[in-house]
Amino acid sequence: VTGLELDCLSQGSVFPVYLLCSLTFNSLSLSLSACRELVPEFRDRKPNALVQVAVLDAHEHGIIAYACTEVVEGTRDPLFLTGVSLSPDWPVYEESLIKLSVYDVKDKSHQTSSFLGSASFSVADLLKSKDQQLSLSLRTADDSAAVGTVVVCRLKMGEIEDGEVDHIAADTHQKCTLVCEASHGTTNDKDNGPLMSAVFKNPVCKVYRFQTVDSKWMLVREQMAECTLSFSIPMQLLSLFIQEDSRRIQDLNDLGELSPHWDNLRRDVIARYSQLIKIYQETLAELEKLTGPVFKPSCSKAQKYLEFIPINLHTQRMRVTCPRKTDSFYDVITVGAPAAHFQGFKNGGLQKLLSRYEAEKKSYSTAYQCIYYSPEHTAKAREILSTVAQLQPLICGLADRLLLAAQQRSSHSLREALKSLAEKTEQFVHALKDELVKSALLALHAARPGYVSKSQTSGQPEAHSTPTQHQNTNPNQTPEPDAIICNNVAGSQTPPKRENSTPPKSQDIPHHKEYDEEEWDRVWANVAKSLNCVIAMVDKLQEQDNNNQDSTPDQTLADVITSHNPTADWRDQLSPLVVGLKDCVSEVAERASKSMTFVLLQEASCSTPHGLQLQQRRDTVFSQALAALACGFVMRLYAGIEDKGFLRQLHTVGVVAQFESLLSTYSEEIGMLEDMEVGISDLQRVTFRMTEAASDDPNNLQPIVMFCQVELPFQPVFGDISLQERINQRNFDILEAYYKSLSDKVPLDCLPCFQTQTDVKELLETLGQNVVTKKRKNVEILWLAGAICRRLNGIRFTSCKSAKDRTSMSVTLEQCALLRDEHQLHKDYFVRALDCMRREGCRIENVQKNIKCRKYAFNMLQLMAFPKFYRPPEGTYGKVDS
Repeated sequence: VTGLELDCLSQGSVFPVYLLCSLTFNSLSLSLSACRELVPEFRDRKPNALVQVAVLDAHEHGIIAYACTEVVEGTRDPLFLTGVSLSPDWPVYEESLIKLSVYDVKDKSHQTSSFLGSASFSVADLLKSKDQQLSLSLRTADDSAAVGTVVVCRLKMGEIEDGEVDHIAADTHQKCTLVCEASHGTTNDKDNGPLMSAVFKNPVCKVYRFQTVDSKWMLVREQMAECTLSFSIPMQLLSLFIQEDSRRIQDLNDLGELSPHWDNLRRDVIARYSQLIKIYQETLAELEKLTGPVFKPSCSKAQKYLEFIPINLHTQRMRVTCPRKTDSFYDVITVGAPAAHFQGFKNGGLQKLLSRYEAEKKSYSTAYQCIYYSPEHTAKAREILSTVAQLQPLICGLADRLLLAAQQRSSHSLREALKSLAEKTEQFVHALKDELVKSALLALHAARPGYVSKSQTSGQPEAHSTPTQHQNTNPNQTPEPDAIICNNVAGSQTPPKRENSTPPKSQDIPHHKEYDEEEWDRVWANVAKSLNCVIAMVDKLQEQDNNNQDSTPDQTLADVITSHNPTADWRDQLSPLVVGLKDCVSEVAERASKSMTFVLLQEASCSTPHGLQLQQRRDTVFSQALAALACGFVMRLYAGIEDKGFLRQLHTVGVVAQFESLLSTYSEEIGMLEDMEVGISDLQRVTFRMTEAASDDPNNLQPIVMFCQVELPFQPVFGDISLQERINQRNFDILEAYYKSLSDKVPLDCLPCFQTQTDVKELLETLGQNVVTKKRKNVEILWLAGAICRRLNGIRFTSCKSAKDRTSMSVTLEQCALLRDEHQLHKDYFVRALDCMRREGCRIENVQKNIKCRKYAFNMLQLMAFPKFYRPPEGTYGKVDS
């Protein structure tokens, strides 16, 4: 209950108070416990007790930080469970004074209360006291009377023992507990080590004590933090988007001379890319100016220059310490649903817009005399461009390595270099074995100036056709020879031709019969033939070398010299063949790149007038989703960096990321869900590569985005299918497939152990049944999916519109369910623990950070439709701007 004044004047009756509090001072935690008969202001009324903790500046005697417990209603023997967090901006020193003030709350909604008593102490007094424990007297506001007793002692999380817990319980008569902790320090060095502190900033901590079923006490600690990746990942991504669009413009210019029709279309597409580059450059420039918090508050979700930044991205970790057990921790990433709030949702979200885009693109392709390419074809074109861009320089580098090994006459190095070269070259050839490339080359030929088709020469008009890729193919160019001559290689074998000189033709890809359709086959096959020539020469050189080594001792020196003369310099003999291979690869790469650029030119030409805005929308949503995923991956990796089982799982099958969406299927939230669906789907092509950092400097520990490509085409969904049901079914199939892969490749004993013994396979079966059951607001799906994710070492994400209201209800419910199921939380404490976390825990602090108000944005009408355990405590919600 923030907003209470510490100097409220209202005297109360004398009562004994015993509080328990932990406050981190470097490695020190302070504990206060409170219980026994509280006497309210009026003896006929039982108080609603609340304790406020403040840090007083020892030099200026001003209040520099404060926090509150929850309100414990109608009892003289309150038990406070809620922790208190002190701001990390104000460090606590030995001379710092801690003031405890007790209030009787009259009305939680209006935050009216009466002051009962207070006590103060310095950190130095506690450190110098016997057993590091103080007994303090509470005094009234005018210091005229004692109103209770406060006992302060030291407490360390992670060092709790049975004796300590029993001692606490006996001393307090199990009546009252208040726990508070400074958020500028942590109780576990790993939480604030160089790895964590480089990425996660401004932690907020809360500590609680809850009773277990065997009347013991567990210590629970929440820590919420911001993530630097909220801004660094989108900014890197924007730079990559700018580079990619600039490269696309260059590729379009490299197409060479085109007919007036196609040249005009190219100019239009280049103008669109230039406009997008300008927008992204302006956005990046504005982001580079920002300083301060490293998260985007929900109240800024529709701000133009922040549209690429995820909304309210935070990490939350719950650490639990119980007697005779090792500490356990549970992580979740909270983030606003990835969505284009700046563009709005009047016309729906990405899923609907992309489906409409594909339908309209067909009509535009006719109007612009272009070929319509399906999403699969345009995706394939981008994939081929990416493959060529990666493999061509790699092949050239391996070819040079082969020549270096030949110069050194190292048989082993030569064979290893040849193996790598052959592997990458075969991969290159296989990637280009696609009918799309051949068809696009034919269409590009038809787009050259002066092209006249056979049908046109016979007096019949022919519609322009369009696949994509730039290419300088000369219609009068002499065809390449059918085979490459391998000089100096006696008996070298010519690689076999493909079974069919012309690949099977797709019915939806047009062909130009008047063009030499076998030319591409010859050029493409020359790469394999050139490679075979290189392989044959290497075999011959090594065979001759082996024969020379086995020569008889009575050979004369002249004989040896003569026998070596043909192969005196391996490099000289290999060099022409290697150069020929590189030339063939270069020619094929150039033709394939131009053809695929021509495909994408037509795809861009056929875009609706809103195509540019649609691409920007998808880039925006992907940026938000990628930043959240990177944050979750880094947190999960750091948590399991010493877990060999997890690292083996990560290396073998990867890690599963589960996004829990609490969006409704009404109004504009349908559009948000449609945006989120596409954004999360785009993450399936994201991979992480781990390298050794140069040092533990924070700048060297930041993740880097190496390459990115967001494809505009998305397979549209037609028919009357429930959005929510379709999303759940599709992602259940993904989860099931991941578990099957994990079971086949990794021993299941690598997975974490849980107290609840339900098998993952059984949980999956139950989840599958719930997915196909048509039940409104089936929260069982959320619980089961979350449980499965944790058992699979996965990354948990929880999202709603702003990640502060519904998300807070979900996160706190999951935390209490974990305490109940895994740590034997007493059933009488479940609802109280839930209310404590929602009223004074990390989640209400998240609300405060976002909207400067400690109220969840719910109204009574909304709450009537909420499941019982998703409703916030009384007095913590209301109509606020979110």
